[in-house]
Amino acid sequence: MKVLVTGGVRSGKSRHAEELLVGQPSVTYVAPGPTTDEDPDPDWADRVAAHRERRPASWTTRESRDLGAALAVEGAVLVDCLGTWLTAVIDEAQAWEQPSADVHALVSARLTVAVAALSAAAGPVVLVTNEVGLGVVPSHRSGRLFRDLLGTVNQTLGAACDEVHLVVAGRVLVL
Repeated sequence: MKVLVTGGVRSGKSRHAEELLVGQPSVTYVAPGPTTDEDPDPDWADRVAAHRERRPASWTTRESRDLGAALAVEGAVLVDCLGTWLTAVIDEAQAWEQPSADVHALVSARLTVAVAALSAAAGPVVLVTNEVGLGVVPSHRSGRLFRDLLGTVNQTLGAACDEVHLVVAGRVLVL
């Protein structure tokens, strides 16, 4: 089973994603965002710590931005979240100011690898992402670029999943 869990910030999507894998004998939690070493923001560190404390001690945490490699493990995989993955991909390439077509090509290449790995994954996979297309149009180019690219990421990976779950106010709607 492959599931994409989407929703707004603090909607309950991470908790729901974790609940989907309760009872799995082996779970690899993939954190594709900035590490606390890279981002000294205390709020980010607190958020990471809260997520760690909530997960079972038996789960393995893997910090990786290589979704293809991260999905090619034994057992269940939880990736939280694709928004931080996308940010990291653009950051690593220093692509925020590059032409949109170039950034789209970069992300598309990474997505192709991720979709192939998702399709080949033997165990259950749960991907968490943010739903950013329901609000106002961002006033800054970087915000518009992120929103548009994450929409593409969500559509592409959602199409490769068996189910998509929308979480709003802690409630889950299976699409």
